[in-house]
Amino acid sequence: MIDKLSLIAVYPELILLLMGCVIALFDLSVKSRSRTATYVVTMLTLAVVAALQASYASTGQTLYAFGHMVVSDVMGNWLKCFATLAMMVTLVYGRPYAADRDMLKGGGEMFVLSIFSLLGMFVMISGNNFLVIYMGIELLTLSSYALVALRRDHTQSIEAAMKYFVLGALASGFLLYGMSMIYGATGSLNMQDVLKAVSSGQVNHQVLVFGVVFLVAGLAFKLGVVPFHMWIPDVYQGSPTAITLMIGGAPKLAAFAVTVRILVEGLSPLAFDWQQMLMLLSIASLAIGNLAAIAQTNIKRMLAFSTISHMGFVLVGMMSGFVSGQPELTGGAYSSSMFYVISYVLTTLASFGVILLLTRNGFESEELADFAGLNQRSPFYAGVMAICLFSLAGIPPMIGFYAKLAVLQALIASGGTLHLVLAVFAVMMSLVGAFYYLRVVKVMYFDVPTQTGAVTAPFEVHAVLSLNGALLLVLGLLPGGLMTLCASAIKQMLNS
Repeated sequence: MIDKLSLIAVYPELILLLMGCVIALFDLSVKSRSRTATYVVTMLTLAVVAALQASYASTGQTLYAFGHMVVSDVMGNWLKCFATLAMMVTLVYGRPYAADRDMLKGGGEMFVLSIFSLLGMFVMISGNNFLVIYMGIELLTLSSYALVALRRDHTQSIEAAMKYFVLGALASGFLLYGMSMIYGATGSLNMQDVLKAVSSGQVNHQVLVFGVVFLVAGLAFKLGVVPFHMWIPDVYQGSPTAITLMIGGAPKLAAFAVTVRILVEGLSPLAFDWQQMLMLLSIASLAIGNLAAIAQTNIKRMLAFSTISHMGFVLVGMMSGFVSGQPELTGGAYSSSMFYVISYVLTTLASFGVILLLTRNGFESEELADFAGLNQRSPFYAGVMAICLFSLAGIPPMIGFYAKLAVLQALIASGGTLHLVLAVFAVMMSLVGAFYYLRVVKVMYFDVPTQTGAVTAPFEVHAVLSLNGALLLVLGLLPGGLMTLCASAIKQMLNS
C-alpha cells in the first residue's frame, strides 16, 4: 500500500508522466505542421509543474518516500523548478527551428520526448537510492538519443546519436559496476544506509574506493569532463541546434544534483579519495576545454569545449567542500557550485537562443563567419549575444563573473597551498577562455557582414530572449538573492 506522503513527494513526477502520455495521444489529432496545440499543452504542463516545484521548495520541508528511495528537499525542488523553466525556454527557442526543418511534420515527438527527458531529470534529482538514480539517468539518456536522431534525413544527426548511444552505454556500465561494488561492500543501495556503513569503518575500504572510482567515471561522463568528454563536441555539432540546447541546458542541473547526492550525501566519509579524483578531472577539463576551444571555427563545437571547461569549474567547487572541516565553508563550496551551474545554464539558453534565431530556411548559423557584422544587421541581438559571451568569459558585471568568483572564494577559503595554486591556474585558464569568447564579439561588431537583411523573431522568442539576456546582467549586479537561495538549499540538504 502506497502511503499518502509518498504520493505527495512525487506529485510533479506523476503529473509529468501522465501528461507525457496524454500529449502523445493528443498529438495524433493535431494536423498543424508546427504542432501549435501540442506546444501549448506542453508549455501549460511545464508551467504547472514549475509552479508546484517552487511551492514545494518554499515550504522548506524534506520528505522521504517509498522506503527512503526518493527524497523531496529544498535543493532538489529548486533544481527541478529551474530545469523545468530551462526546458520551457528551450522549447520556445527551438520550435520555430524545428518547424522550419520539418521536424514536427510527422508528429510532436520533440515535445513528448522533452517531457520524458525532464521526468528523467526529476528522478535523478530526487533519487535517494543508487538504482533510482540510475533509472533516472537511463530515462534521460534514452530520450536524448531519440531527440538527437530526430532529423531522420540528416546524416550528421544520426551519426551523433550513434556516438552518443555507444559512449552512453559505456558510462552506464561504469556506473552500474561502481554501484555493484558499493552494494557488495555495504549491503545496501540507499544513501543513508551506505553512509552509515561507510562511517562505521567495518567495510572493505579497498572495494569501496574501487567502487567510487567507477562511480566518478560515470558521473564525469554525464557532466562531460575530461577524459570522458569526447562525445560532447560531436553530439553538440551533429545534433539539430534546438536539441543541442536541450542536451546542454537543463540536464547539467540534474548531473550536478546526482553528483551531490552520491558523493556528498552517500559517500562523504570517502571525501579524501573522491576529492582527489575531482581535482584531476577539473584541472584536465579547464586546460583541455579552453585550449581546444581556441582552434574551433564552428560556434556549436566551440561552445561544446567551453562546456567542458565550465564543468571543470563546477568540480572545483565540489572538491573544496570537505577539506577544511568547517561546516559553513562546506556549505559555501557546494552552494557556489550550485550557483555556477544555474548561471551557466541561464547563459547557455540565451547564447543558443541567438544561434537558433539566426538559422533561417535550412541555413545553419554555426560557423564563426556567420556572425560577421551581426551588429549592423541587428544591434539588439548582437548585444544579447555579447552579454552571453561576456558572462561565459567571466567579465563583470555579468552573472558569470560572480559565479567564478564564488567558486574561487570557496576554493581559497578551504586552505592549502595546492588549492591556492589551483585557483591561480583556474584564473589563467579563464583568461585563455576570454580570447575565444571575445573573438566572437570582435567578429559581430567589427567584421563586414556576409549577409544582408535584419534579423526577425516571433514575439514570444523575442520576449523570452530579452528577459533571458536581462537576467544575465541583473543577476550579475544583484547576485545576493540567488546565492542566498543556493546557500539555504545546500544547508538544508546537509542538515537533513
